[in-house]
Amino acid sequence: MREPVDLRRQRILAAVQARGSARVRDLAAELQVSVVTVRRDVEELTREGRLLRGHGVVRSTVPAREAPTGGLEDADRVAVVVPARHSYLNEILHGARTVLDEAGLRFALHIAPQAAGAERPLVERALEDGARGLLIAPRWRSLAAEEADHGWLAALEVPTVLMERRPRPGSAPHGLDSVCSDHWYGAHLAVEHLVGLGHRRMVFATREDSPTARSLRAAFTRIAGEHPLVEDWAWALSAPDAGQEGPYAAHETAELPALLRKVGATAVVLHGDVDAVMLVQRLAADGVRVPEDCSVVAYDDVVAGLATPALTAVSPPKAEVGRVAAELLLQRLRGAPETGGAVRRVELLPRLMVRGSTRRIDDAADDSGDGSRDSSSGGSTDGSTE
Repeated sequence: MREPVDLRRQRILAAVQARGSARVRDLAAELQVSVVTVRRDVEELTREGRLLRGHGVVRSTVPAREAPTGGLEDADRVAVVVPARHSYLNEILHGARTVLDEAGLRFALHIAPQAAGAERPLVERALEDGARGLLIAPRWRSLAAEEADHGWLAALEVPTVLMERRPRPGSAPHGLDSVCSDHWYGAHLAVEHLVGLGHRRMVFATREDSPTARSLRAAFTRIAGEHPLVEDWAWALSAPDAGQEGPYAAHETAELPALLRKVGATAVVLHGDVDAVMLVQRLAADGVRVPEDCSVVAYDDVVAGLATPALTAVSPPKAEVGRVAAELLLQRLRGAPETGGAVRRVELLPRLMVRGSTRRIDDAADDSGDGSRDSSSGGSTDGSTE
């Protein structure tokens, strides 16, 4: 005997309210009806204002603190903590949310202000509110800030996955699960691309106020220093406000155009996109053409493709980092046997997006031995240094 429509819809409503959210196909399996039938019921309940519909997911309109509790789904509630004003992490958040939505889990997003130690009180509050798992990307603008967070992060008693953060070997949080981009490989892609185009003198400009910046600085230093085809290179801060601390404070911080001339560089790699776009604008104002006089590679690929010319960029797998981190957290929450209890440190490889800001060096011009590259006069002279 077919179940009355009103009764079936009441069961759907009760199931979603009990969990906060649920997948349409899971509801169909539980009620032993077709997905099409559940979708039709959900549409009607949404029209009545009793449910909220997403992509394959249904949410309750009852506030979380008013919804009935109990069951595995309530225990799977998670918190996501990320820094404010960090566009790079937007794609990571999107990837994580896609997985959590698909799993029908409730989660709360917490934005940490730009202040040292801002993440800890947010995490503590989230745990007090019932979060049973944590996805977190601490700001860590300095080594000191990172070390200050080591103790309390390692002491958390809920499954925790670091996103785009790699704790130092032997540090307290080294035993936490983490998912991040392999930034050494990203630096390798940039250098090999430029070397393949004939560039032999380069400048690398990174920030010094993030874990990614510090990883990139170390990677460029090693790769360029050991590469048999790189004749000369230098490192600089990508912008005056990029931070200057730690073991690299004594390195070159001159204005980039002047440093490009000093090195005789024909290419530059900049972290991140915004600093790269601004450098291209400064060079254009000086009559330096990109890529004719100078090749530019950006690192991050958040807005690089919108510049003029569109910038060749190393593109870390941002959305994939969020997706894999969320999947790992779900495995921990559900005690999935495939994790085996072992800590997982996942590294995903970036890609190189070749666009209009890099070109092959003209062999004839490169072999002419024209010393004007090292001169301070002439627009093309400035450009050749990037």
